[in-house]
Amino acid sequence: MSEDYAALRDVALTVGREAATLARRMRDEGVDVADTKSSATDVVTRADRAVEELLRSRLLEVRPDDAILGEEGDDHEGTSGVRWIVDPIDGTVNYLYGLRDCSVSVAAELDGSLVAGAVVGIGVDVVYAAAVGHGATRDGKPISVRPSPPVGQRLVHTGFGYRPEVRAHQASCLASLLPKVRDIRRIGSSSLDICHVADGSGDAYVEEGPLPWDWSAAAVVLREAGGRLDVFPGTMDLDEWPGRSVVVATPADGWDDFVEVLRETGFLAR
Repeated sequence: MSEDYAALRDVALTVGREAATLARRMRDEGVDVADTKSSATDVVTRADRAVEELLRSRLLEVRPDDAILGEEGDDHEGTSGVRWIVDPIDGTVNYLYGLRDCSVSVAAELDGSLVAGAVVGIGVDVVYAAAVGHGATRDGKPISVRPSPPVGQRLVHTGFGYRPEVRAHQASCLASLLPKVRDIRRIGSSSLDICHVADGSGDAYVEEGPLPWDWSAAAVVLREAGGRLDVFPGTMDLDEWPGRSVVVATPADGWDDFVEVLRETGFLAR
């Protein structure tokens, strides 16, 4: 089946904008914590569930034969070869506290390859979008990565998990990395972190723990902006934390040097 990647991007944009509008309205009305996930600090709000349900219903209205993978709810099997990967609120703790860096993330995957996506800001007024072969945009204007400076001059985005033992491991790796780079930024939304690399407001991103709905849409944006994103095996030895991976994103010209530093500092295995 032939698919128009730009058309899939436009679907992601349309439903992502509607979902972000709902999330903003629900935050204005007051945020309720509905549940927790990996720890007592890893929250799910009522809005997470409502926004994901909106995403699912709108996508199935437009493309009823597609599959859907979401963070919060029931997955939907499809027959078209297209699967939507959605995160209703990436940066839920920011959302809970009224901080600006949170977003809706909608990606389209065709036969296992990411081909289109949109990241729509909730607290920050920004929209990233991309489709394979069509470039990447921020608020409708083309974007590209910035040329990579030497590793010691790179601004690196990162994040932390919510379990204490996970944070301890991440902090140890970061303590080794920090003297080797310009500085770090931790804004609390994986998708926006990666999009910052895509638009040149960051030089790299690394984090152990993000799952596909956290990074899939942003990965399309980054790759179309001239960057690279790969997923490596995790380095934590936790029987109850299976399948976790290290997500790395940089401009294409900065990949090899940054990966080598990540091996030196324990983020990646040698």
